[in-house]
Amino acid sequence: MYLLGLSVLLLALKYLEIGPVAQWSWWWVLSPFALTALWWVWADATGYTKRKAMEKMEQRKQDRINKHKEALGMRPRKPH
Repeated sequence: MYLLGLSVLLLALKYLEIGPVAQWSWWWVLSPFALTALWWVWADATGYTKRKAMEKMEQRKQDRINKHKEALGMRPRKPH
């Protein structure tokens, strides 16, 4: 996501002709968009995106369980 932010920033700087980016070739300005697309293809192909989503969902589940245990006066399980 940082790469996409950098891409949009460079595009805005080039379009508005701000700073040294105004002198750069459009190829240099647009290349981060290509790198972003390659990252997304790799992340989806290797399962990275799905794995991160499942880890986040599991953490939310564990946090919810711990919150309920604390409300019942039980000791919550420590995160790994």
